[in-house]
Amino acid sequence: MRTRRALVIYEKLIKPFAFRMDAERAHNLALWLIENGFVTCAAPNEPHLRTTLFQHPIPHPLGLAAGFDKNGTAIDQWSGLGFSFAEIGTVTPKPQPGNEKPRLFRLVEDGAIINRMGFNSHGAAAVSKRLEQRQTRIPIGVNIGKNKTTPNEKAAEEYVECAERLAPVADYLVINVSSPNTPGIRDLQTPSEIRTLLQRLHPVSMKRPILIKLSPDSSDADLCAAAGAALESGAQGFVLTNTTTDRSGLSSTTNEQGGVSGKPLRCRAVDVCKRIRREFGRNFAIIGVGGVFTGADLLERLKAGADVCQIYTAFAFRGPCTARKILEELQQQMAAEGIRTLNELSP
Repeated sequence: MRTRRALVIYEKLIKPFAFRMDAERAHNLALWLIENGFVTCAAPNEPHLRTTLFQHPIPHPLGLAAGFDKNGTAIDQWSGLGFSFAEIGTVTPKPQPGNEKPRLFRLVEDGAIINRMGFNSHGAAAVSKRLEQRQTRIPIGVNIGKNKTTPNEKAAEEYVECAERLAPVADYLVINVSSPNTPGIRDLQTPSEIRTLLQRLHPVSMKRPILIKLSPDSSDADLCAAAGAALESGAQGFVLTNTTTDRSGLSSTTNEQGGVSGKPLRCRAVDVCKRIRREFGRNFAIIGVGGVFTGADLLERLKAGADVCQIYTAFAFRGPCTARKILEELQQQMAAEGIRTLNELSP
């Protein structure tokens, strides 16, 4: 009954209204409705979809990507929308407003979003307090970054500050060194910078898994070099991938700057996932993200080597029951291909 109500509310009332609004205002409206429990939509609970995330048993491999709930204001609601885990952030050590508005744009024809939010964040202290008070039992990861005005020479200090504050209340941490919207931050994705950063974070990594979020815009050679340095220095996996500055896959005409997420990112994100898994084996986690819109997309990413996947843009376009729809589609695709359990997908 509540699922039906969520669909009716979204399709009849919210979607037509929201898609006429400025994208960021619509996002904030959606987040407010979620925070206050106005929409729920349970996902299938089927034994053949069960898996684990850092030794946490989870009912299926689909989670919420960072960027939607930047400050953890809705952490207790994501399981009710069908997600088996959620990642909040990017969280910065100190509060900051992010870039000037407008900074979020829909490309409806492409199934894409351009964002140049710039790490708008309530800060680590506020987010930590919310995590301390959470009731949800699903794993919650926290994506962390540096403040915009902090020079790269002092970036490691800020990542350590953020990690030490948030690790006790998070299930895993993701080091964001690949956003296209904070000047210079992608310079921290070199092997030497990653080694330095992870050495500084070693005490934290003994308590919580630390992953690195990598850029799809790096060459395969640079990605492998960064991944190798990360694994040698204690990282336990990767989020693949961040948004892209590449506009070659767009049919829309736009001059807006920022990172593209959604369908145009899918092919590159799949390729990166395959490359990293093939190059380095299976002794680390891959969270696949970027262009996962359907059950077929999810199955493709799992076959490419992802352990679990996340969505953001699909959720914005397909509405509150997106997780359930994708998982139902996944089961249909698995049945069509004769796949009985997710364990059969190991490349």
